[in-house]
Amino acid sequence: MSRPRLILASGSPQRRAILEQLGVPFQVAVSGVSELDAGPPEEVVLENAYRKARAVAGPGGAELPVLGVDTEVALGGTVLGQPAGAAGAREMLGRLSGRAHRVLSGVCVIEGERVRTAAAATTVRFRSCPPELLDWYVATGEWAGRAGGYAIQCRGVALIEGIEGDYSNVVGLPVPTLLDLLGDLLQ
Repeated sequence: MSRPRLILASGSPQRRAILEQLGVPFQVAVSGVSELDAGPPEEVVLENAYRKARAVAGPGGAELPVLGVDTEVALGGTVLGQPAGAAGAREMLGRLSGRAHRVLSGVCVIEGERVRTAAAATTVRFRSCPPELLDWYVATGEWAGRAGGYAIQCRGVALIEGIEGDYSNVVGLPVPTLLDLLGDLLQ
């Protein structure tokens, strides 16, 4: 295996899978920081991404660039977060049904004392989902631990009518934004 090119400050299997798909060698160091769950959505994702990266980088930075990412679903100006249980998932998905919402990601890269941040936004339109479809999806359990209560890359694709913007952002790591911050990552 190649020498790691960065440290991913996240335990997200989706983020790991995207980096692996790109062929980027990395190591994982889960930050364990408390995250904001309310406030202006763009500010929430940027602050959470910074907190994750800073916790892993430490005060003097790390040997490798540290990548912190936070992805949230926003309906209007409200961050939906992750549903607490099946009933919460059903309610959240019902709110999204037949509507467009934004998936926002904050990305923070810390290299030594240099901190760079950027945000990505993708609009996702849900189908008008009949109750049976929502019940089926909630029964899959796939909603657990997912911002907005769905996973577009899995069975949640059945809920989606379309997207405008970066698909990888909806999965959890906006690749174009990452490459804007770390242009030599794939070299």
